[in-house]
Amino acid sequence: MAIEASTPEGRLVPCPDCGVPSERVHSRYGQRLADAPCGGRGVVIELSVRRLFCDNAGCRRVTFAEQVEGLTCRYGRRTPVLQRMLAGLGVVLAARAVARLALLLGVVVSRMTVLRLVMALPDPAWEAPRVLGIDEFATRKGRRYGTIMVDCETHQPLDLLSDRDADSVAAWLREHPGIEIICRDRATVFADGARKGAPNAQHCADKWHVWHNLGEAVERLVSRHRALLRDLVEPQSPELEPEPEPPDPSPVATGAATGDGASPEPYPQGKFLDRLRDTHAAVRAQVEQGLSLREIARRLGLGRNTVRKYARAASPEAMLHGQWQNRTSKLDPYRPYIEQRIAEGCTNPVQAPR
Repeated sequence: MAIEASTPEGRLVPCPDCGVPSERVHSRYGQRLADAPCGGRGVVIELSVRRLFCDNAGCRRVTFAEQVEGLTCRYGRRTPVLQRMLAGLGVVLAARAVARLALLLGVVVSRMTVLRLVMALPDPAWEAPRVLGIDEFATRKGRRYGTIMVDCETHQPLDLLSDRDADSVAAWLREHPGIEIICRDRATVFADGARKGAPNAQHCADKWHVWHNLGEAVERLVSRHRALLRDLVEPQSPELEPEPEPPDPSPVATGAATGDGASPEPYPQGKFLDRLRDTHAAVRAQVEQGLSLREIARRLGLGRNTVRKYARAASPEAMLHGQWQNRTSKLDPYRPYIEQRIAEGCTNPVQAPR
């Protein structure tokens, strides 16, 4: 549905730069504006707009286009009513969902246009919170970080700092006095900045960082004492011990590939083999209790075929045939040092040696 309209003649229009009113017409041109739909049909306004001369000789703008208040804006292709409607939908829904919904309403818009409308919205007004949350966010993980300020009572993001620096945090806190509680992680940067910017505020750790730090500490403790956990598993009953499987003729198990009849090399130690032994012991213990494979799979969160393999294997090492090969690796010259670091509890390859 198209609506034709034109601006009235003889109306004084101020220049957008100098503000001097003018009515001297340079030319006219047509402008098409998409408006809010009516009755499920799209509305297009075909507007005839005047281009006027600026009568101020000192103004750098020679001509300018007339704007209708509440209807047009510079370089705008939609009315303010339609822009507010699309921006409001973009805040609530995703951009793709808004684009699909707009087609049902009779409006053609792309997801990128919806994103631009949402980004152009002004930030909501806010006051200095009583409880402030401070945390970091990554613009490039491992390289560049910023700081985010959040109102912990309303869960509203307040501000973003371009860096993760104690002076920046302290300057922001000085500009926004009245904060009583600062909820942060245990980073030294945030601790120093909070003490400098708000010395009277009370510091506390948020729930997520408390649980995260506790989980990391427990994981480090368990990995260092994994050998003690294996001793807690009850020994298997000899009556239910399955018959040993025939030896694997693979080169790793028999040493036949080398042609010298050498004894097999021991399987390498590590988290994978420890986890394999623990799972095998757990499966075998429940098999001895008379549980079905389906019930064991449900309790351990494994597949039934995987549980069947563990139940049939006489030992954890019997499941490794064909996985460990006598292949050379670039890490072979450094293997003693790597095993030493793992024994010391270092499981992060990026961590520098002490």
